[in-house]
Amino acid sequence: LRLKGFNGRWKPCRVGDLGIFYGGLSGKRKADFGGGSARYITFLNVLENSIIDIQKLERVRVLEGETQNAVEKDDLFFNTSSETPEEVGMCSVLTEHLENTYLNSFCFGFRLTDAQMDPLFLSYYFNSQEGRKIMGVLAQGATRYNLSKTYFSDAIITVPGKDEQIAIATILADMEDEIRQLHTKLVKYQSMKSGMMSELLTGRIRLTGKEDA
Repeated sequence: LRLKGFNGRWKPCRVGDLGIFYGGLSGKRKADFGGGSARYITFLNVLENSIIDIQKLERVRVLEGETQNAVEKDDLFFNTSSETPEEVGMCSVLTEHLENTYLNSFCFGFRLTDAQMDPLFLSYYFNSQEGRKIMGVLAQGATRYNLSKTYFSDAIITVPGKDEQIAIATILADMEDEIRQLHTKLVKYQSMKSGMMSELLTGRIRLTGKEDA
């Protein structure tokens, strides 16, 4: 299925030629988490969102002079392991600029160097059925599955030109936003229903109508 106005050929690309990999936080102890002035992107934030939810960052202590990789706008993040191959290499993108923010140690970052790649498109791509096929092949393990950056770097993906990437990503982002709004309404109505059931079934609120004979 192609969007109207686009008919150019999709081209194969080697993942490793599109950007550079970097690691998450290193050398941290349990006591370093939950406090401090720095923030970090959690494992679940990457696993559950195509776009990082910046309202769900957590605190970590990072001392001045520490060698840590700060995240940047448009970086992609991948989880390195999971109990199932289907959840290995789930992808999320950071769409906003953040200061003094880092990545959890169970994920790795990918910073694009190819200006012809749209990061939001790639996030949706790697979370799609096509992306899941790639990760399923790359996942290694028996009881727990891991993603090798070396093998992932050699993976080949087929993508359209950047204008078409942006158009596709925009449509998917709009759909995701609409789903989020509908979910918010659903939660609201479920809460209203629960409250009304409590009032009606205990007799605290009585319906208007004929009294019993």
